[in-house]
Amino acid sequence: MAFYRGYRTLWGQSHQRVDRNGVTIWLDRTSGSGFKSVKPYRSGYFGTSIKLQSGYTAGVNTAFYLSNSEAHPGNHDEVDIEFLGKTFDEPYTLQTNVYIRGSGDGRIIGREMKFHLWFDPTKNFHHYAIIWNPRELIFLVDDVPIRRYARKSAATFPLRPMWVYGSIWDASAWATDDGKYKADYRYQPFVATYKNFKATGCTAYAPRWCRAATASPYRSGGMTRQQYSAMRWVQRNHMVYNYCWDSSRDRSLTPECRM
Repeated sequence: MAFYRGYRTLWGQSHQRVDRNGVTIWLDRTSGSGFKSVKPYRSGYFGTSIKLQSGYTAGVNTAFYLSNSEAHPGNHDEVDIEFLGKTFDEPYTLQTNVYIRGSGDGRIIGREMKFHLWFDPTKNFHHYAIIWNPRELIFLVDDVPIRRYARKSAATFPLRPMWVYGSIWDASAWATDDGKYKADYRYQPFVATYKNFKATGCTAYAPRWCRAATASPYRSGGMTRQQYSAMRWVQRNHMVYNYCWDSSRDRSLTPECRM
């Protein structure tokens, strides 16, 4: 869909430029920018092609995500694809994350998996997507699944309607090497371009019989053997962090890691 058909400016309108192909947003010393889908969804496939800025971008968070934070402040759900900025000699980190019923509010309980991509995301546009249905979340890069987050209980899975968002903002407190490197506004503006928006699935107002999106053509849903193989390759060669493997984390807060 064209940007103007499915999305609206949420904040930082002066730091946003919309054209027939998509939207460019940027961060400088005065503001960042963000946008939000017109419709809320209860399941679906949500994607966009993004090109990131090269050079020094430490502290900058460029995101495409699902959330209901405005509908449920202090008790929200969120599903993130985030690009964490870099120093000159390091690659971008793609962080996927899932927050459930307020685990992103106050005392943060994240479910992060991080990757260094097999390509340079500043050279060309690449497509990033989230599939969300009542059984699973699947994160994809150029149609390659990189993570599957299964519904193992209602307490550890987002089930309430969410909107689709994009944003660029200063996350210097934690984004790059746990906050060691900050946004340096000598290199402003920090720019990201989004195009090729896709959104299909069940809106919050769709009838109950609306069929949820899946990752494969099988009517039973789920991923194909080839998709599982591709995901294992990505995780074996390009994953740099998995919250379930972090011995410093309190496992009682993420029971899905033991299921």
